[in-house]
Order: sequence, then C-alpha cells, then structure tokens
Amino acid sequence: MIVFCGYANIDLTVGVPELPAPGARVQATAIRHGHGGMAANASAAAARTGADAWFAGVVGPDPQSTAFLAALAADGVRTDWTARTGTLTTAVVLLTPDGERAVISQDDELDAQHIVRTARAAREAGADWLYLDGYRFPEAAAALAEAAAGAPAGEPGPGLVVDLDGCDRVEALRTALATADHVVIGRPLAVALLGGEPALARAAAEMDVHLVVTDGSRGWTLLTPAGERHDGPAIEVDTVDATGAGDCFTGAYCAELDRGRPPLEAARFAAVAAGLSCTRPGAREGLPDRRAIDSWLEAHATFAPERARSQ
Repeated sequence: MIVFCGYANIDLTVGVPELPAPGARVQATAIRHGHGGMAANASAAAARTGADAWFAGVVGPDPQSTAFLAALAADGVRTDWTARTGTLTTAVVLLTPDGERAVISQDDELDAQHIVRTARAAREAGADWLYLDGYRFPEAAAALAEAAAGAPAGEPGPGLVVDLDGCDRVEALRTALATADHVVIGRPLAVALLGGEPALARAAAEMDVHLVVTDGSRGWTLLTPAGERHDGPAIEVDTVDATGAGDCFTGAYCAELDRGRPPLEAARFAAVAAGLSCTRPGAREGLPDRRAIDSWLEAHATFAPERARSQ
C-alpha cells in the first residue's frame, strides 16, 4: 500500500511554437485541459502498474473536483483520505512541438496538519510507503515527527519517498534528504542546490538515503547510502509530451518498491514507464500499465544495462 500526499491540479496546456523569452509574445497553437498534479499523477502511475495506491491530497467540494477524483478512481486509486475543504488548483503548461515544456503552478491548501492526519492514517492502515512532494519541506519533517509520536515502540511506520522537483531551497532539500528513505530529483535542480557529482554522492551517504537523479533523455543515476553509483539509460521514444514524465517515474518507482523490488530494479522499471509516458499528450493519458512496460522490456532484452561503480 502506497499513500501519495501532495499536489492535485487541473493542467491548462497551451501549445506554443517555442518557449517564450522574457517579454516575448507567442501565438498559441492549441489549448486543452487535463488532470494533473505531482502526487495525483504519481498515484495514477503506480495504480496502473498494479499497486494499491491511495491519493491523499486537498481538492474542493465542486463538481470539477468530483470529476478529478472520479478519474483517479477509474485508474484504481483510492481517494478516501483526500480532503475536500480547499480548491482544485490550476497549473499552466507551455508545450512546444518537440515536447519541451515550462510549468507555472499554483500553491494548494495542503498544510502540515493534513500531513499529520495522512501519516497517522497510513501508519494505522499498515501502509508500506508514504509519498510527499518537495513543496512540503522543510515543514513536513516536523509534521511527520508529530504523526509518529505516540506510536507503539518498535512499530515501523511506512517508508518515505520524496519527489523533490518543486523544491527551491537548500534547507528544504537537505531536510527532505535527512528524513526520507528514497528521494527522486531532477539533475538540474540537484546540481543547482547541492553541487556536482561528489556532493550528490556525499549527500546520499551522509543522509542515509537512496538518491535517484533523473535527467530526461540522458537517463538516470541511483546513488546509494553504501556509496554505490548506478547509471542507467532512458529509452528512445518519439516524444510527444514530457509533461508528467517525472511523476510517472516516481509513481512506478514507488510501485516496484512496494512489490519488494530493490531500488536498482525499481529505477530501471521506472525509466521505461517514464519514457513510454512521453509518447502521448497529457500528464495522465500516456501513463503505461504494467503489461505495456513488461512488453517493452521483453522486446528489448538487450536494453543497455546499468553501469555500477563505487564512489
């Protein structure tokens, strides 16, 4: 069981010939609405691969929020712990013909007390994993500690997976690394906040965390607490829309961890899922199911293996 606590939103996707420079004016080539949000997308990705996925975000009491939750339920996601006391926010996605995009997101109403309630419910339900997005840190660390207070001694709570995309402060990043068991982060952000490769490896070792650094079509790197580094490729696809590919990676990674797979196998599986998700427009429409991922792996038995080495 995996509980995804974080963003839900409506994606307003605007097709543009190129991402505009400051002060520039471009003509939209297409405009469409779809369901999105980091945690919601990740929960749908996990459910499509067969995981027992629960979404515990904050939406509104309106019909649009009802439709949003119904779409998650259609993917097999449980939404019992989603609060309907806020607003379903909007993210504006600028999308170019070659699949590149820029995202303008809106803050939601998921506060520390919602994290406390969700973490307690997850522990009481025997969940194996709790997901949080990077926007929740550093405050989430205190909320998780509050949720764990009073739990029976020696009773382990769910493992913590954090998707740090959206994090913009070194303090928040370091707090997440020190709190989580697994962290997924895009390479440009990781380098900007932590520094180059030696700094990333040190962070994984010092914080005792599995750190997965994704880098789009350039592949991914898994840095382990034991000092190992594994580099894996992305799969080659004709990219239509990369929106939500990172969320898909994290959701599939969580699903494989929940199946008992080691982090290296989980990352390899997640990379295939993320690549396949880019072949259709929208953050949800292209999310592959387990059959599609397994079929790709079977058809590409010689898929380049990961390269491993000690730091």
